[in-house]
Amino acid sequence: MTTCAVIPCYNNVTTAADIVRRTLVYLPTIAVVDGATDGTLESLSAIQDERLTIVSYTPNRGKGYALKQGFKKARELGYTHVLTLDSDGQHYPEDIPELMKVSAVRPEAIIVGSRGTKHDNMPQRSTFANRFSNFWFAVQTGWPLPDTQTGFRIYPLDELHGVGWMTRRYEAELLLLVLSAWANTPILPVPIRVYYPPQEERVSYFRPVRDFARISLLNTILCLLAIIYGWPRSHWRFVVFGLYFLLFSLFGQLACLIYEAHKTKQAEYRLRRRLCWGCKVFLSSFPGAKYTMRRTGDEIIVPLRLRTAVNGRCAPTPAIYIANHSSLLDIIQLLSIHDRIVIVGQSWITDNPFYGRAAKSLGFMNVKNGIESIIPPLKQWMDEGCSVVVFPEGTRSYNGYPLRFPSGAFYLSEQLNVPVRPVVLQGFTRAMPKYPFSVGAPKQLIATILPDIMPTDTSLGNTPREKAKTMRQKYIQLLSQQA
Repeated sequence: MTTCAVIPCYNNVTTAADIVRRTLVYLPTIAVVDGATDGTLESLSAIQDERLTIVSYTPNRGKGYALKQGFKKARELGYTHVLTLDSDGQHYPEDIPELMKVSAVRPEAIIVGSRGTKHDNMPQRSTFANRFSNFWFAVQTGWPLPDTQTGFRIYPLDELHGVGWMTRRYEAELLLLVLSAWANTPILPVPIRVYYPPQEERVSYFRPVRDFARISLLNTILCLLAIIYGWPRSHWRFVVFGLYFLLFSLFGQLACLIYEAHKTKQAEYRLRRRLCWGCKVFLSSFPGAKYTMRRTGDEIIVPLRLRTAVNGRCAPTPAIYIANHSSLLDIIQLLSIHDRIVIVGQSWITDNPFYGRAAKSLGFMNVKNGIESIIPPLKQWMDEGCSVVVFPEGTRSYNGYPLRFPSGAFYLSEQLNVPVRPVVLQGFTRAMPKYPFSVGAPKQLIATILPDIMPTDTSLGNTPREKAKTMRQKYIQLLSQQA
């Protein structure tokens, strides 16, 4: 993954050079001078930096055309991602790292800077235009997005759709978002700062009547296309997956009914084996994705090579599995590792109408009464050869970037004297993200099982809190490398 910045410039002689210099601190930059006549080209040419590329042409042809030329140049130079921002001083280049860190773990996504709608000196017409555009974008795609008008974005060039259809004016950026959303390219908002100068200092080339009319016409056309093309294309996976998930749920309910009719250990083992097998089949059949589970880079390793005898059968040694959590599929993945898994989570797992009965039958637990309350039953499960799954984040991340890791998993590891076994999940966020709830089109679903971390291992830190903090940074690094 290689990223450069593209900055369209038109008659911003007072701000363009400063924005470019501040951007060069973070990324190589392509400045596209769109027929400027006020000395903008000369001010940019005076910047002595080999990482700056200037594309210039005349006459002025509009922001959409400038972006297209920037994308073309970025491809020629071998970049895979393009960060765009405006040259009028509205955006803060110092916010680039915030967008980059999300793009690093979600390289297939368009990252959109979200400005919000309440700022000092913000023109009322800008607030109205943004809300107007946000509403129609949600209608056309089914995806709510807090800011569809911002020019501060990161585009993955291979996942960008509609470049050839881009118009020349401001509505081109909206067109890119809509066509990419229809093609199931994830679009993720990231909060950014914004500066609106006082009215007397403001320079804007947005033509309120003509440009708003163009945007309204485009929205009308896109709404018609959404009915006959956009919605069917972007939601067929959701329908197929919904039917498949319903069959999977019925399979789980039937297996639970058979278990509840006997309630013996042998019936419990059969239920676990069937559920594990069903989870593997479910993931292997996900529309358009290749499913792989591996151990530290090796190819598929189901079942695991590390084994011990438990009740006359073979199973992996007991451990506390942890994983990055951003999708409903994460639970299904961890249940597919082997047939001796107990999940510790929130109460909604056991209350879920689709798989709540299976969760209760398999002894899943929640921590609503505190972590100490689950240690005795967990010890009993581990004496029977079961492993425990704990999602350190506690809830799903909406953009795939790991949230804060509390110390619970490493505390349980010390109390139960079992290792922590990390699992890195890749592609699951795109398959079924938390926000917006949809079914995406990942090319691969990969689960990588890392080496065990023993309770006595101090390489990550001396306390559970230190270990959890270091482990989160390791996850961020691994997800970025895998991307």
